[in-house]
Amino acid sequence: MMEKPTVPLAERLRPQTLDELFGQGKILGPQSMLRQSIEGDNVPSMIFWGPPGCGKTSLANVIKEHTAKQFVALSAAESGVKDVKAVLAEAKTNQDLGLGTILFIDEIHRFNKGQQDALLKAVENGTVTLIGATTENPGFEVNSALLSRCQLILFAPLSPEALSKLLISALKEHPRGLLKTDVEISDEIVQKIVAQADGDARFLLNQIEWIAGNLGDSKIIDEKLLESIQYKKPLRYDKSSEEHYNLISALHKSVRGSDPDAALYWLHRMLKGGEDPRFLIRRLMRMAMEDIGLADPNALLLATAAREAFDFMGIPEGLIGLDEVVVYLALAPKSNSLEIAGMKADAIIERTGTLPVPRAFRNSVTSVGKQLGYGRGYEYDHDSPGAYSAQEHLPKELAGTEFYTPTEFGKEKQLGERLSMLKALKKKNAGSPHS
Repeated sequence: MMEKPTVPLAERLRPQTLDELFGQGKILGPQSMLRQSIEGDNVPSMIFWGPPGCGKTSLANVIKEHTAKQFVALSAAESGVKDVKAVLAEAKTNQDLGLGTILFIDEIHRFNKGQQDALLKAVENGTVTLIGATTENPGFEVNSALLSRCQLILFAPLSPEALSKLLISALKEHPRGLLKTDVEISDEIVQKIVAQADGDARFLLNQIEWIAGNLGDSKIIDEKLLESIQYKKPLRYDKSSEEHYNLISALHKSVRGSDPDAALYWLHRMLKGGEDPRFLIRRLMRMAMEDIGLADPNALLLATAAREAFDFMGIPEGLIGLDEVVVYLALAPKSNSLEIAGMKADAIIERTGTLPVPRAFRNSVTSVGKQLGYGRGYEYDHDSPGAYSAQEHLPKELAGTEFYTPTEFGKEKQLGERLSMLKALKKKNAGSPHS
């Protein structure tokens, strides 16, 4: 029986069998354990993780059609602890009668810690088989105790090939689809619509339903029609979600890997997704210090100047400064010697505690300090040859300890040569007074 035409196409075409599910062959192939578990009505507790429109809820609905157990669906956006406890109480009654219950929770990441904790015991003792669906990283959004009791199932964005097949099926072939068998659509136009969908089957179906509904007497979906009615899907990006951390990680690693093209790509992926340019400037300043450092001291100056330029000019002109910085950083010589030096210093301090400042370097402005010999033995470097006295400035317990090791790259090579010269002079002066 045909669904009412008011039901959206995406809902009408929701898969009813495993074979109708598009694009998840890796987890639902003929020999996959998940497929065998579904067909044998023996699914474990699971967390479905993947982007929007990749089939998480659809697979849960297919499981509902395959199971003899009671299947209860909740939306975490609309349900609370009271709803969960009511389901669990009914499930406990079913369990005592020898019946099983599958509880599907859509958007489970929206449940807070208390709501998720309410599920723990029921999952552990088998009162319910939990299936949770989320677009967010479960490592961040699902309690570790609950996650450890579930299998994690990773859904991929649908491939262009899968979406192309889905589009043609929805437009022309599927009995619950649009059945526009006389409408012409070229491969090029299919590819454009698929590219807009960005792996999201629901968006694709909403798009083709809208396009087909605006054809009028036309029998062709062409470029002109597409441009007149098509809307653009926002990029998958959330400034507080895992994708935020994935993208900034890719940007940082591209700069560190001296790849300006990739660095520009990831920078603009974040900008197009709505990221605050000031956050990106802060991260670029960090890269200038952490990955380039003294190999090119101008890197930090340029990153700092980009902040000032952006604050002065705003969007869009000020964003060019970010492009300039990211390309410069990517092509600059790399050194993490400062970060390593700082970590070495921290480790020594953790181990040795608050060693006293040598008396020669203490401030002797008070009478008590003078009586204790503060400043005695200090050599004023500007009075020394080359303005270098070669004194040992560390506490005597750490004399000779080296924290900073320059690299051979960029400006740091010159700094390393000067450091070697200074060390040689210090070695000659090793007998200088030090107390």
